[in-house]
Amino acid sequence: MRLVIAEKPSVAAAIATVINATTKNKGYSEGSGYIVSWCYGHLMEMKQPNEYCEEWASSWSFEQLPMLPERFQFKVKQDCKAQFSVLKSLMNDPRITEIICATDADREGECIFRYVYNSSGCKKPVYRLWVSSLEDSAIRSAFGKLKPISCYNALFAAGYSRARADWLVGMNFSRLFTVRYNSLLPIGRVQTPTLAMLVTRDYKVNHFVKEQYFTVDVDFGSFIACSDRIDDIQYAQQLIAQVRAAGAAIAETVKSEKKTQNPPKLYDLTTLQREANKHYGFTADKTLKYLQELYEAKLATYPRTDCRYLPDDMKQTAEKVIQVVCNVFPAFNNIPENLSIDRCIDNSKITGHHAIIPTENAAKADLNALSEGQRKILFLISSKLILAASEPHIYEAATVVMKCADSQFTVRGKTVLQGGWKALDEQLFSLPKNEPTADDAKTLPVIEQGKSYIISGAVASSHWTTPPKPYTEDTLLSAMEHAGLDNYDEDAEKKGLGTPATRAAIIEALISHQLAQRKGKQILSTEKGRNLIKAVPPEVRSPKLTADWEMKLQDIEQGNYNSEQFMQEIKEFVISTCKRYSSLDSSLSFEKKPLGKCPKCGAEVKQGKFGYYCTGKCGMNIARVYNKELTEGQLSRLLAGQKVSFTVKGKKSTVLPQIEPFSYKNKEGKDISGFQWCCFLDDVLDKFKDHADPKYNL
Repeated sequence: MRLVIAEKPSVAAAIATVINATTKNKGYSEGSGYIVSWCYGHLMEMKQPNEYCEEWASSWSFEQLPMLPERFQFKVKQDCKAQFSVLKSLMNDPRITEIICATDADREGECIFRYVYNSSGCKKPVYRLWVSSLEDSAIRSAFGKLKPISCYNALFAAGYSRARADWLVGMNFSRLFTVRYNSLLPIGRVQTPTLAMLVTRDYKVNHFVKEQYFTVDVDFGSFIACSDRIDDIQYAQQLIAQVRAAGAAIAETVKSEKKTQNPPKLYDLTTLQREANKHYGFTADKTLKYLQELYEAKLATYPRTDCRYLPDDMKQTAEKVIQVVCNVFPAFNNIPENLSIDRCIDNSKITGHHAIIPTENAAKADLNALSEGQRKILFLISSKLILAASEPHIYEAATVVMKCADSQFTVRGKTVLQGGWKALDEQLFSLPKNEPTADDAKTLPVIEQGKSYIISGAVASSHWTTPPKPYTEDTLLSAMEHAGLDNYDEDAEKKGLGTPATRAAIIEALISHQLAQRKGKQILSTEKGRNLIKAVPPEVRSPKLTADWEMKLQDIEQGNYNSEQFMQEIKEFVISTCKRYSSLDSSLSFEKKPLGKCPKCGAEVKQGKFGYYCTGKCGMNIARVYNKELTEGQLSRLLAGQKVSFTVKGKKSTVLPQIEPFSYKNKEGKDISGFQWCCFLDDVLDKFKDHADPKYNL
């Protein structure tokens, strides 16, 4: 009998249906010579330092560092002990002769299985099920291509090396700099360099000094040609006078070039996360969640891929999927028929998984049963498949240089010869443009080289240099993906910080640790985050160093680098850093000043992990008014005795610097009581102005 172990119950259910192991038991199902069980993601986790020895469990100090376990130890997660017990029992069941690892086909999936297998004491032979889709046909095909688990030893070595490196850097450096600055500072191998990029960008935005410059725009009636940048307005005015005096200009050069923009590639996870943020405002974490749900519902292929191509044996499948999504989504009703999936196929670019595409199951899916987020992600990956198979965008780019008064003025134009994928993209995603681009160039009239053209006017246009834009989820993911790009060949793989599977979690960790914050679509560093980057040395916050490590992990995965050599480099880095920074430093303070006094008990109001709170714990709701979250500025004004206003569902409300008691039962029936700010709709407030306390200036 064979034991199949999947990563999640939903995946186990899909596999069990295909192999007819449908008799359910506690923690597994059985049938047709198979037992199918599951993990809940990571059942095992690395032990914390305090669980290794008494020395590491005592108060944090420089003397404990560096912490270098001779052997890394694991434990079963508290809420997974029952399922681990089921798996251990099944693995050692005498009926079981072979085990099939069916966890997700990536580094983490490999580690999830091996940690459990190694901890169970089992020595039975193991085979690997490698599948990129949970469609029945894909699962059946994968069962016909099982390989010994030893074929994936390099994949496990990369995953295990990443886990150990993260432990060594995170645990040691968090203690090191927490003790050094006497404040809890979370440090991460990938998290901290990502934060450094945020801090650097915010500094450039906040310290940008805009500069004024000018261009001279010459009007020829049917087109306008512009000068290069001019920094001196007096020179611009002199040039205008010269141009007007000349009255005409010569078409010095006329160049026309036919250009082709090939269709976009299919989605890998990072590109999908970026575009979902741009189109819908989804966070990277939300996008991965929705895509994972579609994968488990058999509506999308494997999510955590870094590949943007399909293998040639998927050509017919992809062609069928195009027909399916064209029938499913009304937006695709007018799609051209001359699509070619050949543009999406390249066997040489296939890594562990192919690009993300929908599955044929979309034909029978009830889209109304999907959540809005799931529908939007399914539409995105369907759109990308069609765009990638569309014809190129072809246009003629014209550049004309007019010469007048010994100065040159340039005008550019564009004539679309074939709309191709770009016309379809504009049809599907009509996003508003905030600023002009090269694609906005207009069609030029016929301009003959060497011919003179009459000038009908000339003016100076004023312009200002613009600062770099703050990071959004879209642009931060791109920056993480391409960190260190300048240091590698164009064809190098795995450039950047983290992997497609981990980048969303890294961003969320920065926010949960209050090192970064979301402001609309923007992601900004906090004061604590900026101070943390000041506190750590360049090598700890270096995106290039972490990108180098990611490259080596990729080489380990491909069998081109020794994992123990990589670990030795990490250990040496940790040892040297701990040695150099094991001293107190009072140059930075991480204590946030109190915002004011609680109006109920007079205790200080401070910022915590979940917002501002009363340190006196009197039950006063400091940061919200009837579930409406207050900004720091609003809260500061209230604590200073001033009223504030905001709009809720189109109605303006005023919050008064006075408090009222509240009491209600929560969902569990527990009595909740306390105090919160007094709030009125403005039309109600008007009726009470004559009776209000004059100090509130109503």
